Amino acid sequence: MRVSGRFSAGVLGLVLGLFALLMGNPVLAQDRAWVQIEAQPDLNTATDRARAYASVFPTVEGYHLQSGWYGIALGPFTSDQAVEQLQSLMAQNMIPPDSYISDGSSFGDQFWPVGGQTGLAPEAPITETPITQPPAVEAPVVDATPVVPEESVAEAKAGESALDAPGRQELQAALKWYGFYDGKVDGAIGGGTRGSMAKWQEAQGLEATGVLTSGQRKTLVEGYRGEEAAFGFQTVSEPESGIEITLPMAMVQFDRYTPPFVRYAEKGGSGVSAMLISEPGTSASLAGLYDVLQSLEIVPTEGERALGETSFTIKGRNDQIETLAYAEIAGSNVKGYLLSWKVGQSDLMQRVLPLVQSSFRSSGEKAMDPGLVPLDEAVKRGLLEGLAVKKPKLARSGFFIDAKGSVLTTTEAVDQCGSITLERSVSARVSFEDKALGIAVLTPDVALSPKVVASFASAALGVGDAVAVSGYSYEDRLPAPVLTRGTLEEAKGLNGEAGLSRLSLQALPGDAGGPVLDASGAVMGMLQPAGAGSTKELPPGVAFAVSAAALTEALTNPKGPALALNAQTTTDKATPDAFNAAARGMTVLVSCWP
Repeated sequence: MRVSGRFSAGVLGLVLGLFALLMGNPVLAQDRAWVQIEAQPDLNTATDRARAYASVFPTVEGYHLQSGWYGIALGPFTSDQAVEQLQSLMAQNMIPPDSYISDGSSFGDQFWPVGGQTGLAPEAPITETPITQPPAVEAPVVDATPVVPEESVAEAKAGESALDAPGRQELQAALKWYGFYDGKVDGAIGGGTRGSMAKWQEAQGLEATGVLTSGQRKTLVEGYRGEEAAFGFQTVSEPESGIEITLPMAMVQFDRYTPPFVRYAEKGGSGVSAMLISEPGTSASLAGLYDVLQSLEIVPTEGERALGETSFTIKGRNDQIETLAYAEIAGSNVKGYLLSWKVGQSDLMQRVLPLVQSSFRSSGEKAMDPGLVPLDEAVKRGLLEGLAVKKPKLARSGFFIDAKGSVLTTTEAVDQCGSITLERSVSARVSFEDKALGIAVLTPDVALSPKVVASFASAALGVGDAVAVSGYSYEDRLPAPVLTRGTLEEAKGLNGEAGLSRLSLQALPGDAGGPVLDASGAVMGMLQPAGAGSTKELPPGVAFAVSAAALTEALTNPKGPALALNAQTTTDKATPDAFNAAARGMTVLVSCWP
């Protein structure tokens, strides 16, 4: 392990907090733990490193380890305090990433602080040459005891061969825990395990033989046991949800049931929370749950998403939190889990996640019952009780203009957005914009299959003819668009602008960008935001639309997106059912996110 010789000015608060913790909470003899931060092969180097750490941390202790190396640790603490310090200091990058919790069982003689009080009574008489406090002008500290290799490779291999199957499995589990091994924990010491042991040795500054000595195995496994105990891993058999999973119960605690979730809140300010997911259903419920989870604030919009026929995985990350969600179809149920944690704990969670992921399983046919109905909007609102739902900056309307899922909307809907989604969950980007007309074309990141693609009107309407705008009047509060009916008042703007139509209808802000339809269901224009391009406050019921002719010219121009648009095929009045189906099938919710 190594420690940086530079520390940021922001560490002062943490250091003072550590000092207060040590001074205000005396450690009981029966519950002592250390944060082991470094080990060195010789006393000179270890003393220099302990001195460097002691210039930053109020309590640093150094011990001759049973492996023959010299360990540097912070403490002693209670086990709970040790976990808190490990998490906090690693989050600030103040200690090496491979630091771990030790119970002190491998500690021998104390070498630091020089002449100070030990937090652990020596297990054997001190055999090192006593070290005295160096003068102001530091003289080199001489290690009078030569470092002798603990075992030869042959002896180490013989000791390894004597391990039973559980011992070999624990060795592999420890290597996996520290990120050196990604194979199966089966107790078979093959090439993969040998390579992992060599990488561990190299990281510790040891000769990379690929065969651990008895002392090295002890250091590795004890560190793993200490950390595993510090996280408080427990196999949770949750009878209400029919799920069995291993959770870090030192970091989370049961909160409550809100079907289909079993919630675990953070414990002791750990910054980690969890949810188990369990509900009756198959593929439709899986897809519904996939959409619901992405509406939660604890699932950031950035990150990989993968929805398959039988399972999904969602990874989210922003500058504050990271989240992993997984669910699968298990018989006639959908079961899964969600973990969320603060970004500063990413390294720590990389040790937690593999154990959680590998332990998850459905334990029977029982599932939590959210109502035995599909995840419609009412059910979604019920199951999200108490969970913060992400809200966009604003939501407007748009409509499909080609078979690939391209969407036409107003520039207001896409102005200064961190990200844009269609229908709440499909990411999209601006592929064309005409600010003069106030229109924008959005291209979805994944291919869509529109139910209806707009057909642009070729026949002119007369003053007083009926029109209707299809739009998300109430933004994202309703699951479907609303039809607002009105009439054409003038085929130009108030100042005689060509390419505009003046309408008489009661539109709301969310309707902007929606298609304005004639009686046949063809698009005769796109609704503009209220007051667009005007400094005057107009009477209620006055609205404007960019005309179909202006839209067609802009969208088919070779200098523009050059889209192949559908033209009106009939001027016959559509039946009410056909009109409604066409309007709602082509209309899209466009959400602008911070």
